[in-house]
Amino acid sequence: MQIDWTHFTPWSSLAGGVVIGISAALLLLLVGRILGVSGIVGGLLTRSDDVGWRAALLLGLFAAPSVLKQFFPVTPPVIDGPWTQYALAGLLVGFGTSRGSGCTSGHGVCGLSRLSSRSLVATLSFMLAGFATVYVVRHVLG
Repeated sequence: MQIDWTHFTPWSSLAGGVVIGISAALLLLLVGRILGVSGIVGGLLTRSDDVGWRAALLLGLFAAPSVLKQFFPVTPPVIDGPWTQYALAGLLVGFGTSRGSGCTSGHGVCGLSRLSSRSLVATLSFMLAGFATVYVVRHVLG
C-alpha cells in the first residue's frame, strides 16, 4: 500500500475533525444530546416534539460544503461503480446503526470521548468489519 501524497490533506482533515469535535461538544452542552447522525435522522423521521434542532443540524451538514466552496477550491469526489452497490451499502449501514444503537459519529466521536465501553466495542466492531470488507473486496473478489 502506498499513500497518494498528491491528495493527502492532513490540515483540512485536522480542521474537519476539530469542527466535528466542537459541534459535538456544543450539541451536548447546549441541547444535552449526543451527536449521532443516524439517531438524529431517525428521530426526525419518527418524532414530532424535537424537530427544530434536528432539522437545523441536518441543514447545517448539507449547507456546509456549499459555504466551504465559496472560500476554498473543492474538488468533487469521483465515485466509480454501480449505484445499486452504493444503495445496498447504505441500507446495510442503516441496518447496522439500528442494530448497534448508533453510528460512527455517535459511538466513535461522542461515545469514545465519554469513555463508554459500549461505544468502544461498537467502534472496534465496525472498524474491523470495514477492514474485512475492504480486504475481501480488493483481494478476494477483486
